[in-house]
Amino acid sequence: MITTHAKITPVLDPEFVPAVLWNRAFEAKVAEDPGAHDVEVALGRTDGTVFRRSVRILSHEGENMADNIKYVERLIKFMLWGQGGSQIFIAGNDAVAAALAEMYSENGSRKFDWDIVGKGMFGEYINVTATTADAIPAENSPVAPLGRHLEGCRIGFDLGGSDRKCAAVIDGKVVFSEEVPWDPYFKEDPSYQYDGIIHSLKLAAEHLPRVDAIGGSSAGVYINNEVRIASLFRGIKDPEVFDTVVRPIFKNISEKEYPGIPFDVINDGEVTALAGSISLDTNSVLGVAMGTSEAVGYVDPQGNVTTQINELAFAPVDYRENGPVDEWSGDEGCGVQFFCQQGVARLAPAAGFDFGDMPFPEQLIKVQEAMAEGDENAAKIYQTIGTCFGYAIAHYADFYEIGTLIIMGRATSGPGGQIMIDAAKEVLEAEFPELAEQITITQPDEKMKRHGQAVAAASLPALA
Repeated sequence: MITTHAKITPVLDPEFVPAVLWNRAFEAKVAEDPGAHDVEVALGRTDGTVFRRSVRILSHEGENMADNIKYVERLIKFMLWGQGGSQIFIAGNDAVAAALAEMYSENGSRKFDWDIVGKGMFGEYINVTATTADAIPAENSPVAPLGRHLEGCRIGFDLGGSDRKCAAVIDGKVVFSEEVPWDPYFKEDPSYQYDGIIHSLKLAAEHLPRVDAIGGSSAGVYINNEVRIASLFRGIKDPEVFDTVVRPIFKNISEKEYPGIPFDVINDGEVTALAGSISLDTNSVLGVAMGTSEAVGYVDPQGNVTTQINELAFAPVDYRENGPVDEWSGDEGCGVQFFCQQGVARLAPAAGFDFGDMPFPEQLIKVQEAMAEGDENAAKIYQTIGTCFGYAIAHYADFYEIGTLIIMGRATSGPGGQIMIDAAKEVLEAEFPELAEQITITQPDEKMKRHGQAVAAASLPALA
């Protein structure tokens, strides 16, 4: 049985078990176990991309078995959503591999990931293979420069769950920007999204003498401008409609509406990180947008965007038993239940707010209004999120080299955002002083808030 001892308890969520502390407690137990042994984990894709992790686990017997499986499974879950792949290789313990193969299967507890990450993103269902240390695939995770092209007349756009933004950019200067509310989540006809995107692009194009390039960001996973998984299209249940209409939606818009014009779309978290890197003139940037969901992006120490998918909304940060459940994936303790408007709504009753069936965006507004009036209970919501986020940052730092962490999004707006940052810093200083020294946590300034995302998105395509 693994027990943890957090120095700071989230005021409204005292049962929270930080993933980073659970892992460290497990690793401390491993260090004292003479039967502990090495396990190699590899996550691969059909194109040859491979991510690797080397760990040690307990002697696989008695109560250790459950702890070993939890430790490796939560690691793999993070890798699946942080890095992305469909082929899992485990060397060093066939019994753990067998347990995970059962979980990540059509009838297993991780059926959602088996389907959505595997088939949805990478074209094949997840497969778990027991192998040997000699046969496990080697690391192969290429990086590539992305964006930073500012010349010419460009359109930048961002598609969120509550609104869509567009901007007209000339030689890196924003000459027009607009935000349009929309509600795409459960629309069953993809023409709603198609028409909305076209509307935003035309709004921006009206303010340009010509259109040289179009770059955009959106919540979800996009590979080669194809929609692989996106909450904006959750309402489209017919697989054939998804494959024939949704998956190529941006290619269709490009070819039909703007033929010959460079057109690139990536995850909104990546654009957040790229915008921060450009604005602050620094690298090793992790960008976290707390809005309708949690969107994350990363710029590595060399200034490149990696091949990782960085969908940390579905990555576990809380290891408690019977933790808060994500209604889409069915998993417990994932970032989406903490670091976005869902996290605010989840904590609101504990802070004394009774919003009933009020939609999450409206609940967030109510909490922000209370926060603006100095409501101490509203402040506790942000303090709680910040404390949990501080521990999550330390967990993220096990997977990313972070020099600057930028947080933004609707859930961070107003005075609550600073409370959140202060609480996160308090955790790092108390529990992880080396990370407190290493990581600068900041919010974007007004210029970046208003135009940074648009400029970064517009800068994605190189001119033909």
